[in-house]
Amino acid sequence: MASRDDALAIVGLMCVLKENRRKRYKRELWCKHWLLLRKSYSHTSLINELKITPKDYNNYLRMNEYLHLLSLVTPLIKKQDTILRNAITPHERLTATLRFLATGRSYECLKFSTIISPQALSAIIPETCEAIYKVLHKDYLKFPRTCNEWKAISALFEERWNFPHLLGAIDGKHIAIIPPKGCGSEF
Repeated sequence: MASRDDALAIVGLMCVLKENRRKRYKRELWCKHWLLLRKSYSHTSLINELKITPKDYNNYLRMNEYLHLLSLVTPLIKKQDTILRNAITPHERLTATLRFLATGRSYECLKFSTIISPQALSAIIPETCEAIYKVLHKDYLKFPRTCNEWKAISALFEERWNFPHLLGAIDGKHIAIIPPKGCGSEF
C-alpha cells in the first residue's frame, strides 16, 4: 500500500508543479516600452532632417528616387490600423528595407535604428522586397528570352572586361561565401 500512496503523492506533486509553471510564464507586456516610441525616436525622424542636405539623404537611402518608389509600393505594403495598435507606415517599412539592403545589418541590429521589433522586421523586409520587385521588374529587371540574347550578353562581358562566359554582375554588395574544401586561393 505504501507504494500506491507514494505514486499518488508523486502524481499530485507533478500536477501542482505543472500548474505553477503555467502561471510563471504569463506574458507581462504586449510590446516593449521603447518600441512604442517609434514616432519620436525612429530613423524616419532622421530622414526628415536629412532632407535638408540631399547628398546625405541620398547616401542614407542609397537612392535618388525614394519618393517615387514609395508612391509605387505604398498600395502593396500599406497595412490598416487596428484598435490595438497603429500599423507600421509604408514610409517606415520602405526605409527599414532599404537600410537592410544597403547595410546588410541583421534584424537584431536594425531594430535599434528603426524602432521595429526583429520579429516584425522579418515579415516586413521580405514583403517589401517582393513589392519592390513587383513594381520595378518590368522596367529594370529585363532578362534575355532567347539563347542569342544570352550569348550577346556573354560576348559583351568578354569584350569589355575580358571575362568569358559571364552573364551578369552585381556591384556594391560584398557577399560572404564559404569556399569549397581544397580550392586553395581560387575563392
